[in-house]
Amino acid sequence: MTAQSNAPVIIKRKKITSGDGHHGGAWKVAYADFVTAMMAFFMLMWLLGATNEKQRKGIADYFTPTIPVVRASGGGSGAFGGDSIFSEATLSRNGTGATQARPAEERQARGETGVDSSEDADASASASTASELDQIQQALLGQGGESMISELMQRHIVTRLSDEGLVIELFETDDSALFDGDGAATPLLESLIASMTPVFELVVNHLAVQAHTRAVPIVAKEDRSWDITTARAEQVRSLLELSGFPGDRIDRITGFADRRPVTQNPMARRNDRIEIILLRDRL
Repeated sequence: MTAQSNAPVIIKRKKITSGDGHHGGAWKVAYADFVTAMMAFFMLMWLLGATNEKQRKGIADYFTPTIPVVRASGGGSGAFGGDSIFSEATLSRNGTGATQARPAEERQARGETGVDSSEDADASASASTASELDQIQQALLGQGGESMISELMQRHIVTRLSDEGLVIELFETDDSALFDGDGAATPLLESLIASMTPVFELVVNHLAVQAHTRAVPIVAKEDRSWDITTARAEQVRSLLELSGFPGDRIDRITGFADRRPVTQNPMARRNDRIEIILLRDRL
């Protein structure tokens, strides 16, 4: 190109910029926090549905902080608390390391055990009830020595502890029934009730009687399962009183028809059963 050329001169300039940093990851952190919160929420819901009041209290005590922050603060009335020796009820307890579960000696000396006296009484009564119910269970099944019920009749007895009390379940087998075709109690059931009555006299708990039956394979014109179980519960109550058990210690009798089977097959003979419950709350 000559100097006399009129062609335009094009100059290209390269723009140099610093590289952009990594971006766009904040949503991942927020999403992780959300998933964690939802998992904690569902865990809380599951615990509330799968535990009883005593178990929930134990879980709450486990997560109780060992270093009190507010409840064991100083006795001052200002915004930041502070120490005050003019009121025994609000005396500062800094440095004792005490918790509500294990109070320090200084607090015990003033009668502050960290646990309500009514809670102590309830816990003591609950432990006493559980111990006596366990003794009844051992006496029925012969776990602590000689049983008061023969081995032949023990085949029809299952016991379990529940929140309501000690459940003693009497059930039928294919070769031994508790009730005959007319609905009357068989000698087996009479012998079971007569053998258990002396065991019930070892405690002062009240009783509840529940009757259950198996489902029928066909749809009957009239469902008599409610009447059948109610009549059976009434017969057990009469047998208990005839055996010498005080009638005023029987709180209720209930017939559940075939609504609460204990096997996957609702028509199984095992579902024909009587449940006698030694209640906890009347010890």
